[in-house]
Amino acid sequence: MKKILIPIDFSENADRTLNAAKALADKGETQLLILHAYQPPVPDLTVPSGAGMVPLPPDLEETFRKRLEEFVATAQNQGYRAEGIWSVGGIHPAVFDAIKHHRPDMVVLGRSGTGGFLDRLLGSSATHIGLDATCPVLIVPPQATPKKFKEIVYATQLEYDENEILRRAFPLFQRLGGRVSFIKINSDAQPDIQSDQQYIDQITSEFSLMPDDFVVRESDSVLQGIEDYCDEIRADLLVMSTRPRGFLEAFITNPSVTKKMIVDTHVPLLVYHMKE
Repeated sequence: MKKILIPIDFSENADRTLNAAKALADKGETQLLILHAYQPPVPDLTVPSGAGMVPLPPDLEETFRKRLEEFVATAQNQGYRAEGIWSVGGIHPAVFDAIKHHRPDMVVLGRSGTGGFLDRLLGSSATHIGLDATCPVLIVPPQATPKKFKEIVYATQLEYDENEILRRAFPLFQRLGGRVSFIKINSDAQPDIQSDQQYIDQITSEFSLMPDDFVVRESDSVLQGIEDYCDEIRADLLVMSTRPRGFLEAFITNPSVTKKMIVDTHVPLLVYHMKE
């Protein structure tokens, strides 16, 4: 892996996000692009002057610039190739602009939301970036403290050809030295249209896997079934794929499990994108 883009906001999750990126990186080879999107504070003109407002430091921007430099210097002192990227504005345009100009192999992004009602209703930065980026995206939830990725779970529907994704994912799995298991959750909410066995045979024949590497479970909830299995085997990493969908399928007939998992998961989630 040549480049990893790591957007940080200096919250408590910043260190966890960087640790996850470092666990994926090759020291001395992988370039860590540490991005901060600075949003200048906008004064609330509806509040009367002096009405109990907490004054903002006049050198707030310079403070954040120094913090970014400190994160970069720490990574460099640990033996990583690191570079800071300073951007002004929203996190979405900053990330997608950085992807366009730097062409990273992966984005590692901390999720600050807790999966509550508003997260599900409105989505989050992690959701939009995780689904729309042109490279794989690792979502690090606030509950996770990733140091290594040895127990890897690949969640599959076994409903369409995923070998193109696996060809990109398996070199990473092998470099991490991780053990990979596949989980398929049968649920009334997730239609089981195609034969599971045809896709199991397709995957095992190309990647030299065993039938025992595939686990099929029944659950009322696909999301809960996946998370229960991850907890059962103490997974360090959950991997899922997302694919282009039409409006009807995306919102009515077969909404994205990956989108829901980005918001809900307490296990680091690596999202690959199927090409059209």
